[in-house]
Amino acid sequence: MNNPVIHLGLAGLGTVGSGLAKIIQENSDWITRRLGRTLKIKTVMVRDPAKARNVVLPPDTLFTTSMVDLLNDPEIDMVVELAGGIDFPRTLITRALQAGKPVVTANKALLAEHGSELFELAAANGLGLYYEASVAGGIPIIQTLKESLAANRISSITGILNGTANFIMSEMTEKGEDFAKVLGKAQAKGYAEADPTLDIEGIDAAHKLTILIRLAYGLDFPMSGLTVKGISKVEQFDISLAREFGYRVKLLAQVREESGMLHAGVYPALLRRDHILANVEGPFNAVLLEGNAVGPIMLYGQGAGDLPTGSAVLADILALARSSCSPNNTGFLESPLPPARILAPEQAVFEHYFRFTVLDRPGVMAAIAGVMGEHGISIAQVVQRQYSPDAGIPIVFLSHRTSMRNVAAALEAIGKFDFVLASPVHYRII
Repeated sequence: MNNPVIHLGLAGLGTVGSGLAKIIQENSDWITRRLGRTLKIKTVMVRDPAKARNVVLPPDTLFTTSMVDLLNDPEIDMVVELAGGIDFPRTLITRALQAGKPVVTANKALLAEHGSELFELAAANGLGLYYEASVAGGIPIIQTLKESLAANRISSITGILNGTANFIMSEMTEKGEDFAKVLGKAQAKGYAEADPTLDIEGIDAAHKLTILIRLAYGLDFPMSGLTVKGISKVEQFDISLAREFGYRVKLLAQVREESGMLHAGVYPALLRRDHILANVEGPFNAVLLEGNAVGPIMLYGQGAGDLPTGSAVLADILALARSSCSPNNTGFLESPLPPARILAPEQAVFEHYFRFTVLDRPGVMAAIAGVMGEHGISIAQVVQRQYSPDAGIPIVFLSHRTSMRNVAAALEAIGKFDFVLASPVHYRII
């Protein structure tokens, strides 16, 4: 790519694609100063070329419905995949790499599920497959792990990786509103899709966490190895009680190294009020890293949107355009990456929050505490709340650190008591 103009083939001109085009147009002089060359979107592949767009491209830009126009044009130096989905992008990226064209993508789901094969193909062809925009929007977390923290062994990553879920939890905490009402507000603001499943059930964050694990540890960690739980069943009652105990509830993505093995998952959890991530509000993202040389580092910013995500895509384009040696796709030389040793979920150790709704009967609290003791759960705090006789008594326990195996066994036993009126509520404390 030594020509004065770098020609891009763009697949998808939605929110992110439009943001990318706007930045290229508005910052063209700045880009030329940094790169010494000009960027030009030569061809755009879309489903409907006649559709009105919120960005105006130069009149000589070719709009097409065929990926052949991107792949077979010798003038196109780089393919940028912003179409979304899995099947089509997988085919497009595969064929682009086979055709000798480096690729930039923002497709977290594709990389989480098929990243291993695509990175192996890119390595075999000596080509770049860059993906800064796939995690946390405009936050430069990918480059940070690949380059800036390359000298560090990463012991843990804890992040708020989904802005929709964080907006919902922030509003429930601050406004005292229930989940359904706040979800409607998120949809009205455009934070949540009409079908919000990927966001509220933790799947989107799980895709992103899978990518971060690969970068941080140089290991292939399948999504099936993650514990994934969303926020759709989080109740206002528990948010309020957590606040009384000095905690806030957040949807967290976390990976920790324990004895050479990795435990990772996405779940709502309690964070101490003074924890730095507890104060990340609204649709913002944040990632807290722990390196053995640098210690803790946090990156914070907008996790979505046309311009923040478009900025991340453009950063990858510039990095690939500058590359004069083997591209750094995963941060490690091995291809394929070796498989991760995964700590069984039941062996993971946390502090815990429990809520039981029970009948007003003598000996109930003692019975529950007895079962916990039998399963190795040491109680740190307990509180009983006011109640309506028909609804039962809520009793809340906070525990010291114990394994998820102990927790599962205790909850199963307690759930069988005839005085327990509803399924127990349980959250990890981070």
